[in-house]
Amino acid sequence: MDLTLTFEAARPLGLIRHEPGRWVIERCEPHVAIRLKQIFPRIPKQAVAPFALPDDPLTCADIEWFASRYAFEIAGPDLGALREGKDLFHRNSAELDRILLPDWQPLAGGAGLRDGQNGRAYQHQAVEVVMRRGALLLGDVGGLGKTYVGGLLAVRPGVLPVAIVVEAHLQAQWKEKLEAFTTLRVHCIKTTNPLKEKLPDADVYIWRYSQLAGWVSVFAEGLFRTVIFDEIQKLRTGTSSAMGASAKVLAEKASYRLGLTGSPIYGYGIEIFAVLQFIDANVLGDYYDFQREWTKDGKHLSEPKALGTFLREQHVYLRRTKEDVGQQMPAVNRVIQTVEHHQADLDAVEAIVRALATQVTFGSFTERGEAARELDWRLRHATGLAKARSVAAYARLLLENDQPVLLCGWHRDVYDIWLKELHEFRPFLYTGSESPAQKEAAKRAALGGDTDLLIISLRSGAGLDGLQHRFSDVVFGELDWSPGVHQQLVWRLDREGQTRPVTAHYLVSDDGSDPVVISRLGIKGSEARGVNDPHLGVESVPSDTSNIKALARRYLTKAQLAAGVAEPIAPALRPSPSLFDGMEATP
Repeated sequence: MDLTLTFEAARPLGLIRHEPGRWVIERCEPHVAIRLKQIFPRIPKQAVAPFALPDDPLTCADIEWFASRYAFEIAGPDLGALREGKDLFHRNSAELDRILLPDWQPLAGGAGLRDGQNGRAYQHQAVEVVMRRGALLLGDVGGLGKTYVGGLLAVRPGVLPVAIVVEAHLQAQWKEKLEAFTTLRVHCIKTTNPLKEKLPDADVYIWRYSQLAGWVSVFAEGLFRTVIFDEIQKLRTGTSSAMGASAKVLAEKASYRLGLTGSPIYGYGIEIFAVLQFIDANVLGDYYDFQREWTKDGKHLSEPKALGTFLREQHVYLRRTKEDVGQQMPAVNRVIQTVEHHQADLDAVEAIVRALATQVTFGSFTERGEAARELDWRLRHATGLAKARSVAAYARLLLENDQPVLLCGWHRDVYDIWLKELHEFRPFLYTGSESPAQKEAAKRAALGGDTDLLIISLRSGAGLDGLQHRFSDVVFGELDWSPGVHQQLVWRLDREGQTRPVTAHYLVSDDGSDPVVISRLGIKGSEARGVNDPHLGVESVPSDTSNIKALARRYLTKAQLAAGVAEPIAPALRPSPSLFDGMEATP
């Protein structure tokens, strides 16, 4: 047999051989096996030889490098295949670098696009990366047309059929845009049970995230060559849910995977690991390796800028801003307005909030978890109610000045107050309680001029398009813990087609949960900025970033002050400027 040793040695330290679709490494010496598992995290730590690895260019490059460090026995033809794969990896990397240069231009036109449609150069760049690498997390800021990137990918040769997964309120919007942009046949899935819905002959099938679990057996058949996850941050909890586990099956069976989101990190930095498991499960290693190497406490990133740079170097993450692609739009005007609150609403929960704060701080593990959830709900709910009428009065000033308003909140009874106080403006609701048909009707009313007031849930705005043609004022009547949630709603207005400067109004009370939420938003935002924009500075943040503990400390401190104990609020509760960098503070 024709054998080649990568290093001259008394004896080889293992054997590498090629099988269809994979590489097999066997007869490894113990110290080599330990090192091998460190280099290839997809090999379980408890596994014993033989080890199997996929036959793809990146793996070939890594195996060839590893074989240059340790002497392996490799048959001549296998060594040739290994080096051929390595060379392909380096050629692909060089080509990807070339594609991402500012002066790169795509070929004009393309089969599958309607007359006059072509897409923009930066959108074609993303598609080319997917076609060459097989996987991409596209993090372009809102308004750059990530939906059109999905359409441009779907008309490329060899990618059909395509499965697209979207939030419930975006299913009809995706279908409408794809059919207007391409000649593809698009079908929207209607049920959660494949036994009740036979898949028709189509090119693109669109699921809602809530439907995935029921279709996992269909996904396991490998019918779909391409999967596109819109607003992929919906999968930030990973495979712990039935939805996530089903999405993982769909992703693993696909040859091309594209994730779309302007906010891959909504809260904790560890979410980027979960999101990337659906795009490229190998790029960050296994969960425990990622926790050890990239986080400081299992949740927060230790080096967000370094991680952002690494993901770009691996060509697995691509993010462009409006400035990057030449869109000249005025900066968003951000206003923080302190509004009056009804103290009785906060006093009504004061006693129970203090009791819950004590449990969060001093209770058992089980007690702390239960108390934290109830503390968060009760206090944010009471804060929303306490300032609801002041928020409505603020919105009224804008509406009476003929300025359409996108009013954002969270709690149903807060919406009820807004609806009552602002009923003459014929408000429509776009929240978690409306059906997709009702949401579509609310959108049509807003875009058609039937209403100047759209009340929207803080977490219902991702991916919604068209509002920029009528609205330029977004009012946050309640706050979310995640800076990404606020940014998503701002992007609904700050996008191509907007003809006026956009203003984001953050209405906050000086009591309740708002002071703490504001302070914590800066902490979370710093991690997202480090990954999204590693070339920018990232401020240092306090080590204790537990949101609910911060609420608890605030209310225990209030109790101490009320009792005459002169103790200042903990430094970690001082508002961080990072969320509102460049914002105009309104007294």
